[in-house]
Amino acid sequence: MSDATSTTPACPPVTSPDLTTFARVDTLGLRVDAQQIWPDKAILFCSLLTVDDRCPRCGAGGRVHDQVLRRFTHLPVGRRPTWLSVRVPRFRCDGCGRVWRHSLKTVARPRSKLTRAADWWALCQVVLDHTPISGVAAVLGISWDTAHMAVTDVGTQLLIDHPGRLDGVEVVGVDEHAWRHTRKGDKYVTVIIALTPIRDDTGPARLLDLVEGRSKKAFKTWLEAQTDQFRARVAIVAMDGFTGFKTAAAEAVPDATAVMDPFHVVALAGDKLNATRQRVQRELTGGRGRADDPLYKARRTLRTGRALLTDKQKARLSALWAIDEAVPLEVTWLTYQDIIDAYRHPDADVGKKLLTSVIDRIKTAVPAGLEELAQLGRTLEKRRDDILAWFDHPGSSNGPTEAINGRLEHLRGIALGFRNLVNYRLRSLLEAGGFRPLIHSLS
Repeated sequence: MSDATSTTPACPPVTSPDLTTFARVDTLGLRVDAQQIWPDKAILFCSLLTVDDRCPRCGAGGRVHDQVLRRFTHLPVGRRPTWLSVRVPRFRCDGCGRVWRHSLKTVARPRSKLTRAADWWALCQVVLDHTPISGVAAVLGISWDTAHMAVTDVGTQLLIDHPGRLDGVEVVGVDEHAWRHTRKGDKYVTVIIALTPIRDDTGPARLLDLVEGRSKKAFKTWLEAQTDQFRARVAIVAMDGFTGFKTAAAEAVPDATAVMDPFHVVALAGDKLNATRQRVQRELTGGRGRADDPLYKARRTLRTGRALLTDKQKARLSALWAIDEAVPLEVTWLTYQDIIDAYRHPDADVGKKLLTSVIDRIKTAVPAGLEELAQLGRTLEKRRDDILAWFDHPGSSNGPTEAINGRLEHLRGIALGFRNLVNYRLRSLLEAGGFRPLIHSLS
């Protein structure tokens, strides 16, 4: 048990109650003169700690002309809003006759209804605790628009526009993301991610930006909008199989290495495996699979790595391979498993050789009846250099990009959806921009 009267640094001495310090208005240049406590709010009546009566026009001293009251929303106490009613003197210059009001720039931003402390509290709630804007507004007792404006202005100024936000980015991930689902179709954005911390094992990936559309133009325009120093630092661009991203990177950052990451390569092979299963299913039954069809029951087992198969799953596959019409599916499944084994091999050089042999095996001369495998072979051959580059640049997987896409999906759930892309970009950057260390450094 600590001693309440101790004067050690770990336990400072007990002092007399000071509402000014407790309410943290001293950092705003105010002192509390009186208070009112209501069931739903608290009002603190404040005055300025120091007064500057110099005329902003001529510099001469002025005299008090009158006083005005300004009301600000301050830090909440629990979930009860706190208002500051500030007496602000107005002065009249004896020299030039000008009348002016005392500056409140230490209290709040220009034309803001929130104190600077409340601005920072609202931003921390959104970034650190993933609180929706509506939740922040409810606790502060303000409108959604007022809370959103405060978070937007302070978050943009201190975090998104921070001059060092893009420093040190050498590995970039790019992918598409559906940010809104409508009856007329999904609306997409291009998501750009910093993967350098993953490669260097220094932290999680972070969101760099969202760009409207999913095209070569969208990604290239963003890259060209960055500084020459940024583009010169980019050494690796991890992407999926979309050739538009590859072309954009080749034109905007020609010295960077394009890497098609394992996640999308395996997903591509898995799609061809599933397409083969569906085709064989239709040839055998004349329609789609039913719950008791062997091919349909094995759909999940087929996508499981063979090193992870249980005895029951192995028996199910053995029974499936006994069907003569399932030979195309078995051949495609073996190729799918070979690709997975190549990526899972602990030795990158060996894994690269294994995947190279798979690509060489299926790039040409695939027997008839294996149309899906032939398509896969042509695609892998076309992107051979990008696919094999992953083994030379470990840590450049686009998997973290997919993880951030998942976080953005969760954000849309928190906010109950978005209709405005500008707001979505702002909230996405605050949610997944990796600003937690920066906030702690600014606190």
